[in-house]
Amino acid sequence: MDTEHPAPAAEHPAPAAEHPAPAVEHVETRVVHTPVVHPAGSRPLSVPIYQGHLFAFDSADDMAAAFDGPQGAFFYSRLGNPTVRAFEDAVAELEGGAGALAAASGMGAINAVLMSLLRSGDHVIAQSCVYGGTFALLKDLTERWGIEVTYVTGEDPAEVRAALRPETRMLYLETIANPTTQVADLPALIAEVRDAADVRTVVDNTFATPLLCRPIEHGADIVVHSATKFLGGHSDIVGGVAVFADSAVHRRVWDHATELGATADPFAAWLAIRGLATVALRVTRQNETALELSRRLSGHRAVTRVNYPGLPEHPQHDVAQRLLGGRGGGVLSFELAGGREAGRTFIEAVRLASLTPSLGDVKTLVMHPASTSHRQLDAEALAAAGIGEGTVRMAVGIEHADDLWSDIEQALAKLG
Repeated sequence: MDTEHPAPAAEHPAPAAEHPAPAVEHVETRVVHTPVVHPAGSRPLSVPIYQGHLFAFDSADDMAAAFDGPQGAFFYSRLGNPTVRAFEDAVAELEGGAGALAAASGMGAINAVLMSLLRSGDHVIAQSCVYGGTFALLKDLTERWGIEVTYVTGEDPAEVRAALRPETRMLYLETIANPTTQVADLPALIAEVRDAADVRTVVDNTFATPLLCRPIEHGADIVVHSATKFLGGHSDIVGGVAVFADSAVHRRVWDHATELGATADPFAAWLAIRGLATVALRVTRQNETALELSRRLSGHRAVTRVNYPGLPEHPQHDVAQRLLGGRGGGVLSFELAGGREAGRTFIEAVRLASLTPSLGDVKTLVMHPASTSHRQLDAEALAAAGIGEGTVRMAVGIEHADDLWSDIEQALAKLG
């Protein structure tokens, strides 16, 4: 290559800086400084992937100002990235929040929220049927930080009222619990702590998605999601996001989370944005199919109980009708008469559904909670959470209901 010839100009080079760079003569330098193309006369139809982690400035003052907070200019992707910001803003808008913080996983988002808002000696009120990872985190904070946790069923607001203390700092709820599908009466439960000083309500809305429920509208301060699940929807990302009703709380958690380092990857954020485009279509189909399968399972002799909020016999059916717009979510669980061995036989016998520990995917997924997601719970804690030895969780995909039922029937037939 001739090192004396100048580099060809980009089709749409970046605007000239106030102080143009000196002329570059050598190829060793030109290959390092490839011009960045800025579209002129058009705009991208989808959100671009800003995979790079560094952003340059022409002004020292502008760079210094970028360090001031989450709404400043982008400069280092651990503290902010355009693709990640697009995902955060999209979910904040869907949830009706003032701002959002994306994380590398759902547990990353939950850790960021709890570890930034709780201190030694604080007290937390939480549902006894919280996700196993959340239960493990609260247990760890109890052992290491001296945080006290009072577990309530989530079925009676009076339990929350009775558990409230002067040192209570958080009420932690799940819109739809995993895997019992218990539906929390958010307005009633949150009302019990609304007038308490310094108590924030955190709601895990992963199972419901903003399509079924927007907890901030019911008084929640923070909403968390595992974006790995319904928001992403294609089992190709791991991500999380927390949405805040108040911008000051958003800033407080952002300050801690950026130091914690559980930062969302730009490509994962881009995939999550891709997933958001079809979340309404997927969730609608998954809700319809989950209800149909729940009805069929309810009449099978091998099944002793079906947990699905869309069924009239579900304990919180009336709450679901009011809170979830008459829908029950895309996840159901059922108890098999044969206990743990029957659960194991069933999950190994399905052929269309996949045995895997996640949910919200376009494919139907099954698992045995007592030996997987809730293995941290002993027998007493499992019973308190409403999980049986033979409980099977089914996260419904977008396949045809009849094909899924054929697969379920042949697996149930193997139970004898």
